[in-house]
Amino acid sequence: MTPRPTIQPATAHRPQLGLQGPVMAWQDPWAGQSSDAIKRTGTGVLLASQDGRSTAEGFTTALRRFGADFYVHHAFPGDPNDHVLLSDIARAGLGLVLGNEYGNINGPHRPGTNRWDVPASLVAEAAARVDLRGVLYDEPEHLQINADQYRKDGFHPHFGSVDGMPPDAAVETIASRVGAIVGGIREASDASTPVLSEQVFPVLFHTLARGGMSPCPKVMKESFQPLQLGTALGAALQYRRDFWICVDLWGPDIGPWFTRAPGYPGHSPEEYASALRLAYFFGPSHLFTEGIDVLMQLTDSQFRATAFGEVWLEFVSSFVPSHPLPWTFREARPHIAFIHAEDSDYGQSERPFGKRGDRAPERSASVFEVWHLLSHGTIPRHGSCMHIPGYDFPRHRLNPLDRSAYPFPDGAPGVDAPTRTHGLFHPMNSVLVFDETVGGDDLADASLIVVAGTRLPAPTRDLLRVRAAAGATVVLAAWLDPDHPAGVHRVGEGAWAVTEDFLSDEVAEVVAPHLGATDRWTQRFGDHELRITPRDADGVELEFEVVPA
Repeated sequence: MTPRPTIQPATAHRPQLGLQGPVMAWQDPWAGQSSDAIKRTGTGVLLASQDGRSTAEGFTTALRRFGADFYVHHAFPGDPNDHVLLSDIARAGLGLVLGNEYGNINGPHRPGTNRWDVPASLVAEAAARVDLRGVLYDEPEHLQINADQYRKDGFHPHFGSVDGMPPDAAVETIASRVGAIVGGIREASDASTPVLSEQVFPVLFHTLARGGMSPCPKVMKESFQPLQLGTALGAALQYRRDFWICVDLWGPDIGPWFTRAPGYPGHSPEEYASALRLAYFFGPSHLFTEGIDVLMQLTDSQFRATAFGEVWLEFVSSFVPSHPLPWTFREARPHIAFIHAEDSDYGQSERPFGKRGDRAPERSASVFEVWHLLSHGTIPRHGSCMHIPGYDFPRHRLNPLDRSAYPFPDGAPGVDAPTRTHGLFHPMNSVLVFDETVGGDDLADASLIVVAGTRLPAPTRDLLRVRAAAGATVVLAAWLDPDHPAGVHRVGEGAWAVTEDFLSDEVAEVVAPHLGATDRWTQRFGDHELRITPRDADGVELEFEVVPA
């Protein structure tokens, strides 16, 4: 593993800010009528544009007025107007990210996959004509595991079949195929062009980063935020990748707020305001919102800010300038390092790595038990996001409503009070996640190291013994350490705890000094500690404080 680079403290880091294009509010300014002829969302249905159509100039002017540094554009397969898009984006002085979501949903797909790749010719032209910020792969982990989400003529995982492969082989195969994709994009553009894995599920971050992709976690959505961010950020640090964040307004909740579709938005304006600040404080290189439809309404050829748009405008024009960051994501350090090999299970236990008819090993669930432990019992012990048993999404109540009745300016009929299924807060003490190939440099700052999952190579186990001898407390699953009996053992200046049950009283006693407060989520960045506390009982709104580490 490449040594961790020496970081000079940032004096005023400012993430680049972006907005992703519309999916139902108005027709794409370059694709026009064909916008309504393809599926632009993952809902599986065609959605007519609600607000009419904008000119390209009017749209790019609105992007600039809303403070965007770059625009995320999901390319339309076969669109003959791509060259016009590039000219208009260049003229507006905007950066550009090219994404593949529309092709994933509609095809044409690469043979044997459910994936559409942005053509190399478009990538090359974009790199030559505009400020190409990156190429985005939309929810590739989702489409690798749930391969029939969009393509219904068979089961064709995003990066191809891994049927019959053991976990290590599946990881290496997926990473190798990702490496070929990344290599092709960089050959067409520039060796530094980031290729983004924009993810909703907190699995495969490390596998895709191993192949060359830069993690871009979605926050809000249906995620547990410390788990999602700690996993993605750990992957970026371990594999020396870039780190972006998407603040995604799709979600589970409903309320008396501007509503375009069931779950869009699925978070309140207040939660959105806190999520933007949360994403910003994690110091990504780029931060963007998926949900421009929610931020603006096009009426009489004018883009007008909704309540969500006002939140974005306040964030861009007031909060960001008044809160210069003295760190970047590269300075993140763990108090707690959580190590586990990739099993790709987020709680449904089905189709690991995209293998039809297979199930995740029972011991992969130890990962969920550790998250339950590290979060003071607030994250469920049976999954790592809300797509697991026990969650009922209020947005489903809106499904019977006639689509032609949308949008609703103040919420759907009968929705008088907001639901609060999703919150942003769980207590956590600077947890970063690494896979089983982690090097010692990434663990140097961790006082507690927890190891779960199904696999641990002997060289990594030896490295952990070194860390324990230097003073760290290491807690690991008994099946990952056949050489030592269960129990707590002294190793040099530290401790070595072997357990069959991460939720036992013995483990709770060992880790208690490291878990932090039950009402605080922290993340260390260099010499600073970000402290996050809930402003309300459900953790929908957050308070932030920065103190010396």
